[in-house]
Amino acid sequence: MKLIDLGFDSWFVSQIDQVVNQADQSIARVSAVDRGSFMIRDEHREIPAELSGKFYFDVQSSVEMPCVGDWVTVQYHNADDLAIIHGVFPRRTELHRKRAGEAVDYQMIAANVDTAFIIQSCHFDFNLARLNRYLIMTAEGHVDAIIILTKTDLVTSAELEEQLSAIRSAGITNRVIALSNADGSGFDEFKQALKPGLTYCLLGSSGVGKTTLINRLMGREAYLTKEVSETGEGTHSTSRRQLIMLENGVMFIDTPGMREVGLLNTNDGVKDGFEDIINLAGSCRFGDCKHIHESGCAVLAAVKSGELSQDRFASFLKLRKESEHNELSYLEKRRKDKSFGRFIKTVKKNLKR
Repeated sequence: MKLIDLGFDSWFVSQIDQVVNQADQSIARVSAVDRGSFMIRDEHREIPAELSGKFYFDVQSSVEMPCVGDWVTVQYHNADDLAIIHGVFPRRTELHRKRAGEAVDYQMIAANVDTAFIIQSCHFDFNLARLNRYLIMTAEGHVDAIIILTKTDLVTSAELEEQLSAIRSAGITNRVIALSNADGSGFDEFKQALKPGLTYCLLGSSGVGKTTLINRLMGREAYLTKEVSETGEGTHSTSRRQLIMLENGVMFIDTPGMREVGLLNTNDGVKDGFEDIINLAGSCRFGDCKHIHESGCAVLAAVKSGELSQDRFASFLKLRKESEHNELSYLEKRRKDKSFGRFIKTVKKNLKR
């Protein structure tokens, strides 16, 4: 196996000079992250990895920490059974969200993903609002997105058509694949979307069939799932983010189910996720129109005429407000962190005198 088989193409080759600064450093890809421990994969094997002390203490933000899919520079120790991570390559694409809970900070999900499959179950999990959040997340990270509707065997054809119609009515133009892991319908269409050497990410709530989908691709129960609940939804939850390589060279990043998909610094993603509204906004009388109560607002006029649904407009306003609020909170947190860092440096200098 060569690095290019793991996705190290010409774009990453062009970054080598700014990342690799020692002759004895090698290049590998982060294949798993679990509560601060890492696994990396190179041309020969997959082994545990740790952060070098310098790298750890130089990190200014959680965003700078290695995540699954990252390319890193490493040195090998303990008879090549352990790798020390010294640096991270620039990311071509990335997926992140606001960390769950009240803390306003980033949580990295995956890096260098070519296509994200946003998975929702037709049975109990279908949720347009959550789907929009995932689409904004992928748009912000410059990742192509395909929507997968699973468990079609648990709904009627009429119910499935209603969900497909709801997606299109919401202005979502991404490709949609409907399939069933139980009877295999739609699975061939899904496989045809996969290309060797590319990295795909599975995003969705727990129990929507992400791990079952990978098992079906591998043709065996390589990854365990628990019993299916009374509602028809799986109760299994992937415990860590990991890069899985299939025999045909296709790579998947499987992720734990997300109960929350908070948005942070996703203004561009909101714009990309609501292109219909952004296009309408181009006809507003004022360039800085907020689409709240301004006269000459083309967006409000479209809502009034029925051209734009009230639900979609409300979703746009809510997600824009959330992203802007979290971004201001995050910037304030960063200012406080920097101020505290300067204070610590001053104290250390005074102690040396």
